[in-house]
Formats: sequence, structure tokens, C-alpha cells
Amino acid sequence: MSDEALAVSVVVVTFRPGEALRRFLETARKATSEPYEVLVVDNGPADGASDAVAAEFAEAQVLRPGGNVGYGRGANFGARAAVADWLVVANDDLAWQPGSLDTLLGAVTRWPDAGALGPAILTPDGSLYPSARALPSLGRGIGHAVCGWWWPSNPWTRAYRQERGAPVERSVGWLSGSCLLLRRAAFEAVGGFDPSYFMYFEDLDLCERIGKAGWRNIYVPDAVIAHIGGLSTERHRAAMVREHHRSAYRYLSRRYAGPAWLPLRLALRVGLAGRSLLSRVVHGVGEGARPTRTAAALDDRPGH
Repeated sequence: MSDEALAVSVVVVTFRPGEALRRFLETARKATSEPYEVLVVDNGPADGASDAVAAEFAEAQVLRPGGNVGYGRGANFGARAAVADWLVVANDDLAWQPGSLDTLLGAVTRWPDAGALGPAILTPDGSLYPSARALPSLGRGIGHAVCGWWWPSNPWTRAYRQERGAPVERSVGWLSGSCLLLRRAAFEAVGGFDPSYFMYFEDLDLCERIGKAGWRNIYVPDAVIAHIGGLSTERHRAAMVREHHRSAYRYLSRRYAGPAWLPLRLALRVGLAGRSLLSRVVHGVGEGARPTRTAAALDDRPGH
């Protein structure tokens, strides 16, 4: 098969994947009838585990960036080796529903200015995850951060997560990075994922820059995937909670830059540090190794 015949390049970022990678690759075969390739970016040790799984799938090859470089940087590494005009960037711990990638690709004709498209994401218990959201304003962000975990139906969280009504295909502020279909031209025009984010908020940052560059971020709920979750999220939850809040501050401090916003940035730093500690206490998480990859299942612990 020539490179020109490929409809999509699938970049999956992994770290000690276990059976998750095999499930991802098996379900991907039923997700599209189009020719595709899979680039497995292995952020973990070169222990041969991902190679053994990928060897079972002719469409897959393993790439190694040389260490645990984080989700966005790993995705950029895989994208540079991709050949198709459309890229999927995804976690390994998800399962595609039959035809779901074809459904995403089909939406492209309805949205010729789409830069990123995202599917509906089901959580492990089968409920719909709010993966298509508004860009966070200061008011919505504070209200969601303060009230989201004890008053889930508060108006700030509802406005931010856009959960009202039945899910419909629409243009949104940003989409979960757990699974994104990206127009290669748009992705490259904005420089891909910002490598300064190790994990969390790299998807929000990317979608915001895609929107500012004149493209749209499109939610396609008829395309459905299931986010299963992985062992790495359980083993390193404390580190992931800390990284979540660090990334939140990085994003917000850049949005509110300059001398006039210094008091706000100081308040955000103190507030997010305190919230990170409180979240670890409330959820009973202990210390662990550094975080390994993004996980939408933890997105709202403490309230992304």
C-alpha cells in the first residue's frame, strides 16, 4: 500500500500498555474501512512489550522518543512520522466502537473548516463523558473549580462542560485529547501540541490555538469510543493530580499574562496548590511515581 493511499494515520501514545494496546488495535480494525497506519509511540522502557503486540498487526509500528516525554510531545513525535493528511491522536486505553472512525472522517465533508474533530466518549460505567466544552473564562473556571466537586449541577460547571440537552454535532471551544481527529495542515500550522505541557491542558491549549488560527473544533457524538482506563492511572494518581494543577496554572498564567494580572496569577498559584493538596486528601491518594499519560477518566478529579 502506498503512502498516498492512506486515509488516516493513527498516533497512539502509550506507557507500559499491557493488554490495553492490543484492545486498541483490535477495535481500530473495526472502526474504519479506510486504509490506515498506526504509529505506537512508546514512552516507556524498551522492554519489548509494545513491540510484541504491534507485531500482530501489520498496520502498526512502534516508535520510541527516548523516554517518558509526556503525552503532547509523544504525539508530536508520532505525527512527524505520519504520512496521511488526517491524524488521529489517542490514548491507548480506549476501545473503538465499530465504524466510529469512519463516522468521524465522514463529518469532515460537513465541516470543511474543521481543524479538530472529537467523538463521544463513554466512561468505564457506560455514561457519557463531557468531552466537548467551552473555553474556560475566569468566572466559569473559578466557579467550576470551587463548586464542581460538591455541587455538580452548579451553573458554572454546566456552562463549562456544556452538558445540557441531548448531544448534537456542533462547533465547540475544545475537545478531549483522549481521542482527536486532526487535520494535518491545521495541526502543523499551529505547531502541534505545546511541549511544555507534560500532561493535562495540552488538548485545551491546542484546540484554542486551532480556533484562533481560523479552524473549528467539531464534536461528533455519533462517533463513539469507550475510555477504559489503565493501570498507570491507578498507580500514579497522586502525581497525576499534582500535574493536573501545575498544567492548570501554566495555562491560566499564560492567558492572564502581564504586570496588571500579577495579583491574579499569585492568587491562582496559591489557590491551585491548596486545591491540589486538598484533592489528594479528599480522594485518599498517596505518593507515586511521575505521571505517565493523560486519562480522561481522571479529568474531573479534581475538576478539569
